[in-house]
Amino acid sequence: MKVVLDTNVVLDVLASREPFYQHSSQCLMLVASGNIQGAITANSVTDIAYLLRKHLDPENVKPTLARLLEVVDVVSVDQKCCFEAIESAIPDFEDALLDACAKRWGSDFVITRDVLGFEQSSVAVLAPRAFLEHIDAP
Repeated sequence: MKVVLDTNVVLDVLASREPFYQHSSQCLMLVASGNIQGAITANSVTDIAYLLRKHLDPENVKPTLARLLEVVDVVSVDQKCCFEAIESAIPDFEDALLDACAKRWGSDFVITRDVLGFEQSSVAVLAPRAFLEHIDAP
């Protein structure tokens, strides 16, 4: 199974954001354990680095990113994905871009706390808790 993690889910874990940390960290742990294949988009890497500076000491940002990148794949963002996002029915460009990249990568799910922002997604979208319930279902 392949999942793309939205920036908000990764930040929940790396910045220990409550009350979201528990479910988001369980999703990331599934990726780290190799039970599922997980990725983030290339533009999420820069967003995460920027936002981590608000939560961590500056000297900890790059080592934290390195640990993350040892666990997740990085899905490239190219011109075709950008045009797909522009033409997407998803109104928010960043969400549309994540959807286009997830589709190109062959993702089964996008995991995000912004499920409503992905109503027109071409990939199934679940919140972290709903994803954990989904994979536990028989």
